[in-house]
Order: sequence, then structure tokens, then C-alpha cells
Amino acid sequence: MDLDNFLEIFGGVYEHSEWVAQHAYETGLENKHNSVEGLSFIMKNVVDSSPREQKLNLLRAHPDLAGKLSINKNLTLESALEQDSANLNNCNEEEFLEFKKLNYAYKKKFNFPFIFAVRGYNRTDILEIFNERINNSLEAEFVEAIRQVHRIALLRLKNIK
Repeated sequence: MDLDNFLEIFGGVYEHSEWVAQHAYETGLENKHNSVEGLSFIMKNVVDSSPREQKLNLLRAHPDLAGKLSINKNLTLESALEQDSANLNNCNEEEFLEFKKLNYAYKKKFNFPFIFAVRGYNRTDILEIFNERINNSLEAEFVEAIRQVHRIALLRLKNIK
């Protein structure tokens, strides 16, 4: 498979960060990477070996949960499906305001959006986790956000047919 085809299929695995797929491809894919787990492993290594600033840009490429982009239907297809799976598009006014307040406070504290692999969770669970994680230190939250990004990427890889 050439680079253009690879990027067309796998370029969106990491939100607005096609560079991850490109670097994975350029690293040299082997038969051991010809599976969801193998490809996830090499893409994860690309991110983990990146400079902190590049990781920060990766985090900042993610949308707010139940935020303006989701209301205006401006999410990537992958993000829209993920947020829909957690029913975030059906927040009542109180939940929407809580997400809005938490998104603002979280971004102000950490300088990147709250990232959580929402598939399999409901709004109540997500709000509870959000309220817990906002109390983390910057370093703990940075590590957790990267871990969540990898989890999202793995789930996206599993969805590619």
C-alpha cells in the first residue's frame, strides 16, 4: 500500500494528526504491524517518542466533550460517532452547562482539552470522571490524556473495515 492510500485509511486515527500515521508508515511497516494491535503499537510508539510540544499539539487537536463543535455538527466523523455513542449529543441543559463549565476550567488549568475515550460510558459516568480528573496535577493529567488518546486511536483502528 502506498503512503497516500495508507493516510486515507489511517490518517484520522489520531484526531487531526495525520503526522502519526505518516511517521508510522515512514518508519517501515512490517508483517508484525499487519494487525490492529501491531499498527496500534507502532503508532503509539510514534506519539510516545515525540517531543512534548508535539504531544501537546496532539492533545489540543481534540474537541471539547459536548462542546460547541458537537452542537454545530463540526466534529470529525470519528469524534461525532464517539460522542454520539455516549449520548453526549442529548445532554439536558443542566448537563450541557456542567460540561461547558468543566471544559472551560479544565482548559484554563491544563491548557489542553479534557480527553476521554467515551465509548462504553454514559454522560453521568463521564461527568463523574471529568470532575475527578480536573483535580489532577498537570503532569498526571498530561500522562492520562495521552493514555486516553491512545485508547481512542485503538478503538478507531478496531472500527476500520
